[in-house]
Amino acid sequence: MAIAAPIFYTQVIRWVDLLLVIFALLIEVVAFGHCLLQRPDAFSAINTLPKGAWLALIGGSALLTVIGSGFLMLALIAITIAAVYLLDVRPALRDVIDGRGSW
Repeated sequence: MAIAAPIFYTQVIRWVDLLLVIFALLIEVVAFGHCLLQRPDAFSAINTLPKGAWLALIGGSALLTVIGSGFLMLALIAITIAAVYLLDVRPALRDVIDGRGSW
């Protein structure tokens, strides 16, 4: 007589989803905090969106992650906004502030 193993994959999926949402929210909060601490004139020096626009985009993406964590496409858009800031804008801001850029 064989006994079937308990089906627990839905619990595993729920925990993995929760960890991914927490990770995405952490990235967005770090991006928002970094953007909040930067000088507004540095954004115009690197020819990107103004500081207020980046704060609105990143803050909106964090809010979207909290509210709409069940929708995969919205979560991907939200994490992409924060990732673009951290991987593209942040290094350029660092170069401007340190004086190492070509500006």
